[in-house]
Amino acid sequence: MDFLQKHRSESSAYVQLLILTGYALAGLIVCSILSLILLLVFSDHQTMASLTNLSIDDPKSINSLKIVQILSSIGLFLLPPIFLALTESRKISQFYDWKKPTLTMLGIIFLLMMVSLPITELSGLINQKMTLPEALKPLEEWMRAKEEEASKMVVALLKMNTAGDFLLNLFMIALLPAVAEELMFRGGVQRAFGRMFGNPHAAIWITAFIFSAIHVQFFGFIPRLLLGALFGYIYVWTKSLWYPMFAHFLNNAYAVCMALYFQIHNLPLENVDEQPAFNWMGYVLGLVLTVLVLIYLRKQYTNNGKQLDQSLYHHEPDHGGDH
Repeated sequence: MDFLQKHRSESSAYVQLLILTGYALAGLIVCSILSLILLLVFSDHQTMASLTNLSIDDPKSINSLKIVQILSSIGLFLLPPIFLALTESRKISQFYDWKKPTLTMLGIIFLLMMVSLPITELSGLINQKMTLPEALKPLEEWMRAKEEEASKMVVALLKMNTAGDFLLNLFMIALLPAVAEELMFRGGVQRAFGRMFGNPHAAIWITAFIFSAIHVQFFGFIPRLLLGALFGYIYVWTKSLWYPMFAHFLNNAYAVCMALYFQIHNLPLENVDEQPAFNWMGYVLGLVLTVLVLIYLRKQYTNNGKQLDQSLYHHEPDHGGDH
């Protein structure tokens, strides 16, 4: 029996997605309850009232919101893929291909994220100007109201008065999401879709769509979709989850650092995404450089640059759920 347990095949991709979803829902519920308990114990009546009314002007409310944000990331994104690997009786590092990163490749990923900034900005500006047909105007108004609500919350979280606030935001907004979301989406979801379809392109883009949609920010959907796809291709080409985690961290850390820069220079954080930092030459140059770096990256980690390597998705044959 021990021999069979050690060498049994993985569950089917469909079963793994179901397990992952179940763990995510359970994690969200448990962490939500834990957040509520902590708030009840350590928050006063005024702070609780502010959170209930979505008032985020009180510093205590913001601190409470940060606790909820951190616990939600852990419960919804970090723990489910870890438990999935344990359920499959696999080492987490092997299940998700955490090959040791090299300094050279980290430098290439850093370069890629820097040169792609103009494209990310341009896609965001285009997305912000999106309008729906007249018949769907009520839906558009609701979407914009939700967007403004989310934007106010992000601005409140990004306000930093001390070095400790900056370090906490780097952890909460950059490091934790980079590790947790990449483990969940590229490691768990994309890996399952790759086994399901046998097509890395389909797995990457479907996962990127889910990754963007789950943030429920309609006027930031396109840049998140493109970033999700970029992280997905980085994962497939490098065969290591460390690199998309690093890319994700750089993207989020850039936002935190820009927020700090704006505050130091007494610039408003509101609507910062709607203020272009590049002109048309910057967009063209960014596109060209991004394509060149992607081509180089692909050639480094594929079979002579001819096709995507699917080894990430086929550690073992998928026997349709046989245990």
